[in-house]
Amino acid sequence: MCAALVPSTALHRSCQPAEIPFDTTADVAGTQEILGQDRAVEALRFGIGIRQPGYNVFAIGPPGVGKKTLVRQLLDQRAGGEATPSDLCYVHDFGDPHKPRALEMPAGLGSRLASDMARAVAELQVSMRGAFESDEYRTRRHKLVSESKDRQERAFAEAQERARQRRIAIARTEAGIVVAPLRGEAPLEAADFRRLPKDEQERLHAQMERVGAELEELFRKFHDWSRQHHEALQELDREIATSVAHRVVEAVREGYREQPRVVAYLAEVEADVIEHADDFLQGEAEGLEAAFRRALRREQQDGPSFRRYQVNVLVDNAEQKGAPVVYEDNPTFSNLVGRIEHESQFGALVTNFTLIKAGAFHRAAGGYLLLDALKVLEHPFAWEAIKRTIRSAEVRIESLGQALGLQPTVTLEPEPFPLGNTKVILFGDRRLHYLLALFDPELSEIVKVVADFEESMDRSPETHGAYAQLVATLVRKEALRPLGRDAVARVIDHAARWAEDAEKLSVHMRPIVDLIREADFCAQSAGHPVVSAVDVQSAIDAQLRRAGRLRERLLEAILRQSILIDTSGEKVGQINGLSVIQLGEYFFGHPTRITARARVGKGELVDIEREVELGGPLHSKGVLILAGFLGARYAAQSPLSLSASLVFEQSYSPVEGDSASLAELCSLLSALSELPLRQSMAVTGSVDQHGHIQAIGGVNAKIEGFFDVCQKRGLTGDQGVIVPQSNVKNLMVRRDVVEAVEARRFGIYAVSDVDEAMELLTGRPAGARDAEGRFADQSVNALVDARLAAFAESTRAFLSRAPIG
Repeated sequence: MCAALVPSTALHRSCQPAEIPFDTTADVAGTQEILGQDRAVEALRFGIGIRQPGYNVFAIGPPGVGKKTLVRQLLDQRAGGEATPSDLCYVHDFGDPHKPRALEMPAGLGSRLASDMARAVAELQVSMRGAFESDEYRTRRHKLVSESKDRQERAFAEAQERARQRRIAIARTEAGIVVAPLRGEAPLEAADFRRLPKDEQERLHAQMERVGAELEELFRKFHDWSRQHHEALQELDREIATSVAHRVVEAVREGYREQPRVVAYLAEVEADVIEHADDFLQGEAEGLEAAFRRALRREQQDGPSFRRYQVNVLVDNAEQKGAPVVYEDNPTFSNLVGRIEHESQFGALVTNFTLIKAGAFHRAAGGYLLLDALKVLEHPFAWEAIKRTIRSAEVRIESLGQALGLQPTVTLEPEPFPLGNTKVILFGDRRLHYLLALFDPELSEIVKVVADFEESMDRSPETHGAYAQLVATLVRKEALRPLGRDAVARVIDHAARWAEDAEKLSVHMRPIVDLIREADFCAQSAGHPVVSAVDVQSAIDAQLRRAGRLRERLLEAILRQSILIDTSGEKVGQINGLSVIQLGEYFFGHPTRITARARVGKGELVDIEREVELGGPLHSKGVLILAGFLGARYAAQSPLSLSASLVFEQSYSPVEGDSASLAELCSLLSALSELPLRQSMAVTGSVDQHGHIQAIGGVNAKIEGFFDVCQKRGLTGDQGVIVPQSNVKNLMVRRDVVEAVEARRFGIYAVSDVDEAMELLTGRPAGARDAEGRFADQSVNALVDARLAAFAESTRAFLSRAPIG
């Protein structure tokens, strides 16, 4: 049982340029093949293809793996062959103006209807005025007026004649109609009337009352005749308006015979035009040619009387080929379901159906709506709007106040549009999806398909060739300089480095595309027509340089001994641990001093980081595992009379993870055995209760972090890093580290259990129990066991002397 020195050939698996099937990326046309995402592609094709309620898709995976690109690619292949969705329009509801009517019609008909209605209104303004100013209308109107007037004149003359025969005069005066007795042909004066005999006066009074009654009856007839005359004029106006309206609207109706809802709407338009014909006679006269020019520009005379005839084309699919694919980058409540805008008039906010604006659900109707789940959840009530729309299968436009029941004023209630076959595709990382599924049980009802994206793919000579084809595709898509064979091989190596696995290739396309772009810039600066491996390496070095300020400051602090890290000599209870600092997508490793102290106690293992609340739960778990290991190996038959403390020296920020548990255990065993540990070594790895070493993350960065310190101080050949055996397959260290290992100036050692690590750190056998349960004399485990036994004996002696209370 001993630690294995990892050979340099296992430290960095390189893609050989000979494995690239072309000289430069310009020699190939690229590929549309989707690498490493078979599971996600299968799920997406299923989710896109199935047409059942609730089968929407949630594409999950870390940023940069190409979720949106892959979805777009699949949708581009499918959407173009699907049916083009209908145009969506809102029109005035003449029966209930507060509830605009929704119209769906084949693509292109919406804008055509809007233009036809604009022309119709313009023509009505001209034709209606022309009809009511025509000679025919004037003649017919004059005839009706004359006939009515003549009828009244004749009736009045006949009444006058009948009154004259009774010796009574009917005269028109400024004060009105006057009835008076006659003397000859002239009315009798009042004074003369009073001088008449009493019986004559009474007779004349009776005659005047009779004539007055007849006049009242005549005036009642005049009133009826006037009403009939007015109705005749109205009927004439309606006849003229009907003739004009039917002719104009019928011309529009001819183009929409196969659209029943449009035909019904036009019938209501025709009836409303006839009812409000006077609206078309107001204002200044306009020539037909000018009106038509205005209509072609879609300009109607504004105002409530004509605005109600407009068509609000919410979604115009005239230019759309196939099903729409809509990505809403700002998924607010209103941007999703639409909004009703208002305008200020005389200090008040008013609205009408022409101010209704489409939302993303309208634009994506019959197609695909793509949304970023995190952005949706960032906007109040946007998620609720999505759920309600999918559940109800209709897109209802309302303000947020209406949705919450807080709308204080009267507003519009547009008729909703059916959602139809619209697919919603959400994007997000796995944690967001799992949290949403945990806290919102309705998620599984509205999103039944999960497309889980991989972060890496298997690495082999075959996949090297496929990856090279993908690189060629990216170069062509970005219109960059071609990459040479060696440059493509270097990109593939970097993809393995990004995957942190020599046997895998990262499918995070964003950093790969960024590297290709930056390598193109380096080639441009160097005057290279073809990007070489040198240009790719220059781009990588520049990335590290731009992000490396903190790394350089920490390294400087170690070299100036502001941060204490030993790289030579031996110390008891002290070891170099390794940790990783992540800054966005950039991360780097650096060494940290870990120390342990042990004394007689009650079996306590104090994690100072946890005590001061700097240790995370995973780190605390690792420390507790150490206590389990010590108790099982050294105190199975006796109490663990130990009080020990562990600390990350000069650590002023939170510590998380269990990758330092091996280093902590080694420092603790050193403190117990009083054996010094080599300070030229750094250790990383987690440990279980049996002492087995487990894999950790960031192994390459950790190795390089300690290597940089040793290199700055001078490589001696005694320095190195201990890593878990299970992490050897993850090794993709820098070329300078490989060269140092090849020159035997630095070493990387793989261990499987804590005993191997202790042998390497102390230079002394770890020791195993013999048949009698004893460890080999002077071995690491024997010294630890003896020290713990001494602690237990001290405890027993102390307790035997203590007074019994």
